[in-house]
Amino acid sequence: VSLKVKAQLEEKEGKTFDVFTAVEFKTQLVAGTNYFIKVHVGNEEFMHLRVFKSLPHENEQLSLHSYQGSKTKHDELAFF
Repeated sequence: VSLKVKAQLEEKEGKTFDVFTAVEFKTQLVAGTNYFIKVHVGNEEFMHLRVFKSLPHENEQLSLHSYQGSKTKHDELAFF
């Protein structure tokens, strides 16, 4: 997962994550691509991220669209 997305999540949560490791992802094609990513953020805590990547001609960075906290390793990664 990009450091830019990590920084965006840390800003929204008001904390830093020592561990930030993607363990699973799914994609959804829209006018760009939505990535749904399960991220291990330390201990037994996981977060599900929705990251948007625009079409190449728009030349925009990855952006954290939304996220869900308090997830476990075994929670199913679903579109949201």
